[in-house]
Amino acid sequence: MAEQATALAVDVTHSFRAMASTVNLRVVDPLGDVSDRFAAVQDLFSAIERACTRFNDSSDLMRANAEPGAWTTVAPECFAAVRLAFDAHLATEGAFDPRILDSLTTFGYDRSLDFESGSVTTATLGRPDTDLAVRESWQPEFDDDRSAIRLGDRPIDLGGIGKGYAVRCGIELLRGAGTSALVEAGGDLATYGPGPHRDAGVSRCWRVSVEDPRDGSRAIAVLDASDAGVATSSIRLRSWRAGERQVHHLIDPRTGEPAESGLLAVTVVADDPAWAEVWTKACFLAGSANISKFAGSRDLAALWVNEDGRIGVSDAMNSRVLWRADHE
Repeated sequence: MAEQATALAVDVTHSFRAMASTVNLRVVDPLGDVSDRFAAVQDLFSAIERACTRFNDSSDLMRANAEPGAWTTVAPECFAAVRLAFDAHLATEGAFDPRILDSLTTFGYDRSLDFESGSVTTATLGRPDTDLAVRESWQPEFDDDRSAIRLGDRPIDLGGIGKGYAVRCGIELLRGAGTSALVEAGGDLATYGPGPHRDAGVSRCWRVSVEDPRDGSRAIAVLDASDAGVATSSIRLRSWRAGERQVHHLIDPRTGEPAESGLLAVTVVADDPAWAEVWTKACFLAGSANISKFAGSRDLAALWVNEDGRIGVSDAMNSRVLWRADHE
């Protein structure tokens, strides 16, 4: 007699727009009404975006950026995100550096761009490249009692790490709402619990597809993302033409230029989605020649795609890989 498939779990979902992304929430086998939890996550994303966006001059971040050498009292969400960015700067020995705002602005990324249209062109300010390079270690200051920050020598961008921080906080708000939950925002995600039910004979887990950076309609891998955070840094979407140059948003702080790393994308699975975001950037900057050693020395679960389409996987990622396109 054929084995019967298990019943599907009951899923409750909710979606909204924040941080230039669609945010998807999902609770499996809810333990009651989760509408208040969903509303709390949406309010959380709104608060973090309001405090940390660089596209509104009145945001807490941009008020601090206006005078980076002065003390600025900011919302708790901005204070926490800047502190997280500084921790990441130290942990990556400077590979993660948010002081790339001047570069992004120089290349025309001074406003929210319509990358989903598939073709973006901006003007460029044409400043000398040497003016954009970061030369000294970042040394911001923090006053916990006043929730005040002093950024240091130049303005910062909290785009990627701010989203990872929001996902981290969001999954904590959903924890315990059901047997499993997921928060996903523009490719950054976090899960808890065993995941949705699967057919009989297949273990439950959260399965995440990794898109092909050369063709977003195809997957190159499927990962087990159970009880983890996942982030991807890719030049597929946020790439545009600045004047006569083709550029992307992954800036090398050592040069102030879009990184020329020989990589198209890096995906990292970590315990925390904000740290997954941090390590994708650091791995990308390590470049195709060094990423295997870089990820291995830090026990990072990383998967990357070289410019020629070859897929690389770190030892720590192997146990998470359920399927790879080049291993069919």
